[in-house]
Amino acid sequence: MAVVECRTQPIRGGMVWVVLLGLGILWLSGCAAPTRPHLIGTVTSDPKTFNTYLAAESSSRDAITYFEDGLVTLDEDTLLPKPQLAEGWEVFDNGLRYVFTLREGLRWSDGEPLTAADVDFTFNRIIFDERIPTSSRDVKRIGESGALPQVRALDERRVEFVLPEPFAPFLIQAGSPILPKHILEPTVEQVDSQGNPLFLQTWGIDTPVQELVGAGPYLLQEYTPGQRLVYRPNPYYWKGEGIPRIERLILRIVDSEDTALLQFRSRETDLVAVRGGDFQLLKREEERDQFTIYDLGQTLNNNFFAFNLSRARNPQTGRPFVDPIKSRWFNDLNFRKAVAHAMNRQFYVDSVLQGLGEIQHSVFSPASPFYLSPEEGLPTYEYNPDKARQLLLQAGYTYDNESHLRDPEGNRVRFSLITNAGNNQREATGSLIMADLARIGITVDFSPIAFNTLVQRTDTRDWETLLLGFGGGGTEPNNGSNIWRSDGRLHLFNLGNLPNNPAEGVEVSDWEREIDRIFIEGVRELDFEKRKALYDRFQIIIQEQLPQIGTFNPLVLSAVRNRIEGVDPRPILGPLWNLDQLYIQE
Repeated sequence: MAVVECRTQPIRGGMVWVVLLGLGILWLSGCAAPTRPHLIGTVTSDPKTFNTYLAAESSSRDAITYFEDGLVTLDEDTLLPKPQLAEGWEVFDNGLRYVFTLREGLRWSDGEPLTAADVDFTFNRIIFDERIPTSSRDVKRIGESGALPQVRALDERRVEFVLPEPFAPFLIQAGSPILPKHILEPTVEQVDSQGNPLFLQTWGIDTPVQELVGAGPYLLQEYTPGQRLVYRPNPYYWKGEGIPRIERLILRIVDSEDTALLQFRSRETDLVAVRGGDFQLLKREEERDQFTIYDLGQTLNNNFFAFNLSRARNPQTGRPFVDPIKSRWFNDLNFRKAVAHAMNRQFYVDSVLQGLGEIQHSVFSPASPFYLSPEEGLPTYEYNPDKARQLLLQAGYTYDNESHLRDPEGNRVRFSLITNAGNNQREATGSLIMADLARIGITVDFSPIAFNTLVQRTDTRDWETLLLGFGGGGTEPNNGSNIWRSDGRLHLFNLGNLPNNPAEGVEVSDWEREIDRIFIEGVRELDFEKRKALYDRFQIIIQEQLPQIGTFNPLVLSAVRNRIEGVDPRPILGPLWNLDQLYIQE
């Protein structure tokens, strides 16, 4: 039996931090006293939804991931697709037809059968429904027409996918979470007063948790906004009775990563994501406090400083989303190159990460098999403030008597930079960028803001420059197509005219259209080397055009208390990818 004391004291309960396909969660303990071992953790913001196909930010995806599963997942050894809810699949017609067979006896967490009809419903009625604004649809589009696969249930356990042409990442895309038809079908058939399906209002954060039904290892038992999320095992989980082994998971919603570190060092937690600045401190405590720091290599995440290049207008007001004066700066390639040369990114690595990482040159991580290195021809921008000033002067910018930069029309160059508050690395990096750009006469108003507010600002195109990061999307480049294609819902630096997020006068550049063509060709090509050549060109275009400037690529470091049994850390998947098999040694 686990005994848990108040959080000011060491505990005998536990905690876990999970990284599932690139999504991280930190676990820590509290003051409850359950009858079986449990884990308590932290997240730094509330979810915005529990609807997986409306979730666009990590806080929601982190909260949802425990109660969902798909047909396939990634193999821990090969990182290739392997069966999950499906027991296997067959391939016909030279890769244009796939037939998946579901495992026998699958059930939803409410005990109802999970069948091929649920798979058919999830793809045809949710993912493929143009009324539903989901990024999952973007990454499944095939060819120049953006066609989607044809999906149909053949019987209770078999479902067929027919592709219009070869699609290299199909098996990965087939792993999208499956949702329960018997619960959600009415929500896609019925509409509100504006004609929108009720699905858009379904499984919000105000939904009673007992109404959330899934096929993953856990169920959400309780959600108290601003305080915590509590999970319990799914009694019908497909891996069998007694799995998962951890009886209770609690995610406390806390204010910062510093709080998470403090609780780990107080021996209240069993695992923490180790930031570069904390590494030496924790390394000294490793043996005494009986934990191990694991180095899982470089993150797949893309960390960047971005410009809002949109020239579009708000259709309701007719006004540009971005001040036209600032828009001219941001859309000036020489201006963007000058900013790149002004940023001392090696100093960011040395100071913010304490040297535990590298400058992020490519939008792909060195951990990706599609990464193009500078030695292989990727353009880079060395720190050179003199060159930055020279580029600006050549472009017609001048300096006034107080060394402030002025544009060719005499306007002082000053803009805002936002990032999510509570992320210490980004807050520190933003301050360094502000200081670096001040050295070339640019004034930056840096404002860390709440993450949910930041998401709202980017959705409404109400920002000038942005410091953020996107998940790496695994090892498949097309997982980022909703970011890089001009019609993608996360094409933040020039967000297009989207069905539920309209804009007038969207201008798509020639280089953006070339990227569109690369992503179309990239999924048609089945030969790895030929695919890599296409994505090499994509990486070069981003570095030549600089819609965003990479900051750094940190090492993924995790400190795990030694009493957690079954830990098998893996690069990309994380330290606790096999959460459902773990247990706590008391």
